[in-house]
Amino acid sequence: MKLNVNPNRMVLLRLKRQLQTAKRGHKLLKDKQDALIQKFIALAMEAREKRTKIMSSLQEVYKDFQRARGVISDKFLEAAVFGASTEAKIISKRENVMGVIVPRISLEKEVKPYSYGYATTSGELDVSLKKLAELLPKLIELGELENEVVMISHEIERTKRRVNALEYVLIPNLEETIKFISMKLDENARSAASALMRIKDILRKGE
Repeated sequence: MKLNVNPNRMVLLRLKRQLQTAKRGHKLLKDKQDALIQKFIALAMEAREKRTKIMSSLQEVYKDFQRARGVISDKFLEAAVFGASTEAKIISKRENVMGVIVPRISLEKEVKPYSYGYATTSGELDVSLKKLAELLPKLIELGELENEVVMISHEIERTKRRVNALEYVLIPNLEETIKFISMKLDENARSAASALMRIKDILRKGE
């Protein structure tokens, strides 16, 4: 669609500069989009692999917990589980990944899962809670990774919209307007030349 501008040389030069800038911006955004897609695929595959491993480990924890239920009464088991204190200080930072600000989370100290009496519990419960405590950093890492995947997917969509706006709207509009102004200026130049020739003919005849 042709832009609504005055067809003169100043406007033509300005639009040509805008077109060059738009084309450079389009290339940069397209390169960014391609890089983001590659990053997204790599992270998504990594997240899927880690989730599979963690789910397998959680199933083992559940089996250990079920074995503990077989040797501990529900009353003592519930008291032990609810009485077990788990403390961990979480450190949160931010990192710029290809223009996307993603959170980075880490544990400052190890988790200590045991704070209950051993007289009324079993080794199976100790094992299950120990495994669960060891999984906590991995669960945090997985959550961080999956969140990064989501954030990058949103950035891909935003970048794609900007690429499409440049490729299918702004650049074609600038090119069409530049072509129109160029044709208009050429037409004006031909008209001016024709008028000048007529004036010369009139002056020549009057001599």
